[in-house]
Amino acid sequence: MKRLPDSELEIMMILWDLEAPVQREMIEEQLRETHPIALTTLLTLLSRLSEKGFIEIRKNGRRSEYIPLVDKKEYQKEASRKFIDQIFGGSISAFASALNDNAISREDLKELKRMLESDDL
Repeated sequence: MKRLPDSELEIMMILWDLEAPVQREMIEEQLRETHPIALTTLLTLLSRLSEKGFIEIRKNGRRSEYIPLVDKKEYQKEASRKFIDQIFGGSISAFASALNDNAISREDLKELKRMLESDDL
């Protein structure tokens, strides 16, 4: 699975968080809060996501609706694995060590430990 550029990933995060099918206005509303973009830019990003197989664009009258085709958890799993492979040479212990070096709060470390011990991962 391809890694998405930040701009496309931001759109996917919105699509994953909203109930499908999603209309363009709903995406624009969400983006307005974080970082507004021009309509033409949004439509270009949505077209790219469709070309890459991440979303389906469905016509509903004069409007287009957008449906995610890639599962959020599946994308996160793939992206996490690639990140660990590229940055830490595939070493989970090197990744955990980096997190422990003040990159993660004590509370988050405790939560991670709890999840590992209870087999919630």
